[in-house]
Amino acid sequence: MPYLVSFHLGWLIGSLLLGFCMGWISVVQRGNGTSKVIARWLAVLAAALVAASLTHVVPGRFGYWLDLGLIMFACYLVGGTIGAWLRDRVVSRTAPPAAV
Repeated sequence: MPYLVSFHLGWLIGSLLLGFCMGWISVVQRGNGTSKVIARWLAVLAAALVAASLTHVVPGRFGYWLDLGLIMFACYLVGGTIGAWLRDRVVSRTAPPAAV
């Protein structure tokens, strides 16, 4: 794992910055999201992929790609979360107070 991170550090930083930019420019949607059933299936899929990665079920090149893809996706999600949080802090600070 340290080899994977050190060798692909530029790509990981790139996915973090891309996630940050997407989190910063995204508009929060208050509408209908995914249903609970689909959200559960996606959570099960993510857990299965992480479990497959940790137990090294997928050998060789495809296992390497799985590990790299999961790490890059995690960096993207962390960057998106930080970008959205910072944008919320900046926008809420500059917004005029609501009239009472």
